[in-house]
Order: sequence, then structure tokens, then C-alpha cells
Amino acid sequence: MSIFSSKKPQAGPLQPADPEEARRIPIRREEIALALAPRSPIAEQFRSLRNSIAALNPEGAPRSIVMASAVRGEGKSVATLNLALAMGEVPGNRVLVIDADLHAPSIEEYLGLPRRQGLTELLQGRIGIDRAVRQTSVPSLSLLSAGELPANPSELLGSERMKTLLSTFKQRYSYILIDTPEALSISDGPLLGAMADGVILVVRLGSTPRHFVEQTYHMLETMGGNVLGTCLTGAVSGVASSDYATR
Repeated sequence: MSIFSSKKPQAGPLQPADPEEARRIPIRREEIALALAPRSPIAEQFRSLRNSIAALNPEGAPRSIVMASAVRGEGKSVATLNLALAMGEVPGNRVLVIDADLHAPSIEEYLGLPRRQGLTELLQGRIGIDRAVRQTSVPSLSLLSAGELPANPSELLGSERMKTLLSTFKQRYSYILIDTPEALSISDGPLLGAMADGVILVVRLGSTPRHFVEQTYHMLETMGGNVLGTCLTGAVSGVASSDYATR
């Protein structure tokens, strides 16, 4: 019996990032509406979600937000990037996206960037923040990619060092958006949700069974997460055609 994985094997150790590399690579993926179609209805929906989140934070304090989903294929990573870009449109905002999916990271792929060292190496103390975080081609948006895939992601993500890093990042950025793996099969999302200021649950309309959504919502809250609301994707067609609502 053979077991196949859709994930491509990692080819050798990852290299540290060149600080200027990501600045030179524009975003080209059509799913990232805020970059490719900023006047589109989809982009406006993300701005509406941004405004709803800002309304929950009238003091404007820095906030860390976990992007979670029940299962894979909800459009969570795309929603993370679109929301980050929408937040970065507000004058003075600086946004950091953390790819904390240490099982199947995808943020670098959506941004068209080569894979480099990132969160794993930072949590292991192998590199510092200034080598791990990359400035993207969008001045308001920075990225901390996943890095190498560790043997036990939960051990790293649940560490005191992860809590310290989030506190440090909140001193540098207006918002930190944390992309996480599917919550029903991997515990990392709920674990990080308990550390963050809030959680947004991403749900693909007409696809995710309702009881999966309810189970995930309950799990996030039980573990101490502050669920801010639900982000509905796929309302029209494709990953990037979406409607959003907050509770």
C-alpha cells in the first residue's frame, strides 16, 4: 500500500533571505485582489472586513490575529494576504503576515517568492528577527515565512519564545496576521489562537459542512481563542470571490 502526498518535497536546507530580494518581486497571483484588482468588488469586501475589525479596536492598539479554518481548501491563505493588504492601505499601518503553517506553507508561493528560512529558524534561535522577516514589494507589508518544516511544529509554536515573539512584533507592527493549518486535524491553529488577540474563522460557502464549522468554532473558544467573526469565501466563484461578515 502506497501513501502519496500532494506536497512537494523540500529540496535541501533553506537559505537565509536576502533583505532586498522580496522587495523586487511584485505580486502577480490573480487571487490577491487587493494587488491585482484594487477597484474590484472583491477588494472592497476585504476593505469592509478590515473596517469591521478596526471597529472592534477603537483604541487602534496593535493586534495579532490568527486566520483559522476547519479543513484545507477554504481559501484561508488568500484571505490572509488580501486582508493584510487592505489593512496596509490605511495610512500609518504596518502589517506583518506570519506563515505559521509548518505543515504545508503557501504564503511565499502566493507572493511569488522563493522559500527561505523563517519562523522555524527564528524559534530555534538559529537566526534573528532582522534576518527572518522580509519586506515585500508592498511597503506596508512584511512577511515571516514558515522556514523549514520541523518534526514537531506544535512544540515550537506553543513555546514561550513564540509568545515573546508576538509581543515583540506588536511593538513593531499595527497588525500581525497569522496563517495556520486546518484546525480539525492539526492543533496548531487553536494553540496560536489562545496566544493572539483574536481569531477569524475562514469558511468556504456551500462547501464546508456546518457541523465542522461549529466544531472548530467551539474548539477555538474552548482553548481560549477570542473568535472575532467569520470570513466567508467562494460566494461567487473561485477562491478570490468572497463575502465577509464579522460577529
